Amino acid sequence: MKADTGGRPWSRLPTWSRRAIIFAVLIAIWQAYTSLSGVSRFVFAGPADVAEAFVRGWANGDIAVATVTTMRLLLTGMGIGIALSMVLTVLATTTRIGDDILTLLSSMINPLPSVAILPLAILWFGLTNSALVFVTANAVLWPMTVNVSMGFRTVPATITMVGRNLGLSGWRLTRDVLIPAALPHIIAGLKTGWAFGWRTIIAAELVFGVAGAHGGLGFFINNSRYFARIPDVFAGLVTIALIGIVFDLVFGWVERRTVTRWGMKEGATI
Repeated sequence: MKADTGGRPWSRLPTWSRRAIIFAVLIAIWQAYTSLSGVSRFVFAGPADVAEAFVRGWANGDIAVATVTTMRLLLTGMGIGIALSMVLTVLATTTRIGDDILTLLSSMINPLPSVAILPLAILWFGLTNSALVFVTANAVLWPMTVNVSMGFRTVPATITMVGRNLGLSGWRLTRDVLIPAALPHIIAGLKTGWAFGWRTIIAAELVFGVAGAHGGLGFFINNSRYFARIPDVFAGLVTIALIGIVFDLVFGWVERRTVTRWGMKEGATI
């Protein structure tokens, strides 16, 4: 059962209205700082200017093209990272050598900032989108692998033994027993991997620039900074924030439809 909110007025408001109020307060603080602090518009833009740049950027296609480019690279890198993560975790679960390999690699590579290997990626793949996909896949792979591996390790031994008594082993045991039982950790790994991948692709585009005909959001922000279009810089940042909110809502919806509904989350409504 969910905890009692105590009947406080704020708690009785719908979730969307509470967050809308917080958002309005943040915008008001932003506007107040812009109006009262005397900060130069050359280095800081107010909400009205940013809103105008945001609408103009989407209307003329500049932000839309940049967003599509970044999302395409991100989803490609995420797909590769997730696939490699599943391979590594299945090997680590079913074999001793796989467990040793995963433990060693994750301890060495997971703490390494993914954007730090961008220079090597450029040397290996050249000034192409493959370099960006590589660093994004690396950013997604290790947090995803750590979470999924932990989920597999924390599956109750009784459940695993029941699966083995039914004749399941290897991939079938992983698919039919371990993955459903470790679903909360898998979703947490996806959320963490997405966040790491999203930050990495933006940072890599800021450093990397553009490959091919169009650049991504990172390139759009850096290019706007170069030409002193400060409202456009903020518009790009707002786009990144909005995409983050959309992904968070998607992951929340998936979690409610699976983990919460199946009673696998502490505090879920029963």
